[in-house]
Amino acid sequence: MSQSPLSATVQTPWQQSNFNYLTAVLGNVGHQLNIKVAQLQNQLDQLLQPDLVNPAEIAARMESPPALETLCRCLALSEFERYVLLLCVGRVIQTRFPDLFAIIHQNPALNYPTFKLAYNSFQAPHHWSTITPQGALRRWQLIQESSGDDIFHARLQVDESILHYLLGEPYQDFQLTKVLSRATMVVPPLPLQASHQQIAQQVATFLTNAVDQPPIVQLCGTGVEQKWAIATAVSHQLQWPLYSLSVEHLPTEPHQLKALITRWQRLVKLTPSLLWLDAEPQVKREQAQQSAIAPFLQAVGTPLIVSTIQRIFIPRLSIIPFEVASLSYQEQLGLWETSLGRTSAHLNGHLSTLASQFNLSPATIQAAGLSVAGDADDPTLPDRLWDFCRLQARPQLESLAQRIDADATWDELVLPDREKQVLRDITAQLRQRAKVYQEWGFAAKTKRGLGLSALFAGASGTGKTMAAEVLAREFKLDLYRIDLSAVMSKYIGETEKNLRKIFDAAETGGAILLFDEADALFGKRSEVKDSHDRHANIEVSYLLQRMESYQGLAILTTNLKDSLDQAFLRRIRFIVTFPFPKAGDRSEIWQRIFPKQMPTQDLDFRKLGRLDVTGGNIRSIALNAAFIAADANEPVMMKHILRAAQAEYIKLNRALTSAEIKGWVEQ
Repeated sequence: MSQSPLSATVQTPWQQSNFNYLTAVLGNVGHQLNIKVAQLQNQLDQLLQPDLVNPAEIAARMESPPALETLCRCLALSEFERYVLLLCVGRVIQTRFPDLFAIIHQNPALNYPTFKLAYNSFQAPHHWSTITPQGALRRWQLIQESSGDDIFHARLQVDESILHYLLGEPYQDFQLTKVLSRATMVVPPLPLQASHQQIAQQVATFLTNAVDQPPIVQLCGTGVEQKWAIATAVSHQLQWPLYSLSVEHLPTEPHQLKALITRWQRLVKLTPSLLWLDAEPQVKREQAQQSAIAPFLQAVGTPLIVSTIQRIFIPRLSIIPFEVASLSYQEQLGLWETSLGRTSAHLNGHLSTLASQFNLSPATIQAAGLSVAGDADDPTLPDRLWDFCRLQARPQLESLAQRIDADATWDELVLPDREKQVLRDITAQLRQRAKVYQEWGFAAKTKRGLGLSALFAGASGTGKTMAAEVLAREFKLDLYRIDLSAVMSKYIGETEKNLRKIFDAAETGGAILLFDEADALFGKRSEVKDSHDRHANIEVSYLLQRMESYQGLAILTTNLKDSLDQAFLRRIRFIVTFPFPKAGDRSEIWQRIFPKQMPTQDLDFRKLGRLDVTGGNIRSIALNAAFIAADANEPVMMKHILRAAQAEYIKLNRALTSAEIKGWVEQ
């Protein structure tokens, strides 16, 4: 029988030998088909004995077993099932097989293999169970059968992935590649820090020691990069390829999910591999896909690492969880020093501040080092590194909160001395966190209460947001405003989930978080009468707990401080009261509100201070007055401010009193 021209594509010695072996096996199968044809044509006595090659002799000389033998052993194929598979393979690569099938079927149109043909032409023991869905051929999807015919007469063809595998190509399932991606292995992978290396070693031990049912390993935490690094280290240590599957790609239909699991199990049996299931994608999951996680984990039965933020529990399923904590201060500091090399000596202690303020992955720290390589003498180096770190959290936070450009300065902030001093105390703690927590050891003594939390209380427009801007500008940090009323949800657990996303995203860049409208959540704790009251208290406790552990500054704002529960106030480190400005303070605000380049004429700031409004209202009046003056092509004067003030008071549903505007303009 003639060989297929496919043999010309074989390159490696093993592939050449594997192809020769497969050809020899098919030669023997073809001889049996010739015997069946001769019997049908009553020409058995005329059949010539071909010069067949013994496949066993080829296999004995190969450095590793032929692909066919590996497949039959791993998937436990019987002799008859092996024969059916070879009929399907032979139709593809042996030119004579289709004609033989047509003759045996006694129909030129039926030039393909069927179970009926295999039963009639092969004398080895066989049982009806071999063609059932539970039989190896159909269970492992080694063959596909045509629809419309009964299974005994249905057209059979080999699965394309299996065909290529038998021909000696590295195994690749073309159906799985639609939902799975194979990791590009770095040899050797990036070294892990000690805490993460210990986890990787334990995971590898669990996976290799499992005899019957491999355990499901769960890596919990928010650092996706760190968890992925651990998985790649495990893959490298075990010498197993690593594949990634997102829960977004889990089929929602049970039969499709089963087919996916079967094809993955087939891949693992033929090529031992490790699967990474990402159960925490950024996009919102449909409920059906969430419900597919448990059936998938219960049925997969192969080495698996599942990545989640929090632990998951599935009844009657053994899951081994590992908490992947962020790198410690010392680990980050060591990475910074290693990444920057000799450049670190030129930073004059800035590295300790970077390691304390930001929570970055090893890969990000290495990227930061590469970004400033060779710039040791650049005086702007500390600022460049700081900006690089600050920008890392933006992509995650932009969709969760509103970033505010922090332009306000201390000079623009008009507050009583006592309140200003509290704000300066906050800046001192932000500035000295590395020294007190790390160098002086407070962080090692306790992890509780290390977060910097503040409550800004006062009426709308009294300067709460401006004060947050001042702090953000002081330290070159991003400021994000979160509307708590929008974060809260009536569905149990959703509020905590929303808050967790915000804090987890902010941890990377140490941003300042400004939670507006704290009154929506922090009402006085009432007696728990039902599950909703109990859950409301849980929401508050969760927010305070995250604020206490957040490594940046978290600020709550409220218009009604007296409505807050004292038990909650005790857990806030700083409380700043923003009073309604007095006349003298209002005059000072007026003096600072106009840009220096803006033309003014005969403004009396003492008289303007009589307007009984907040700084926010003053800003609005000043801006509107500027537009009025610009449109009249005049400098800003008292008459323009009067007109703008009248419009602002209408918004406030108030009327200007004669005492407020007495002597503003000539009558």
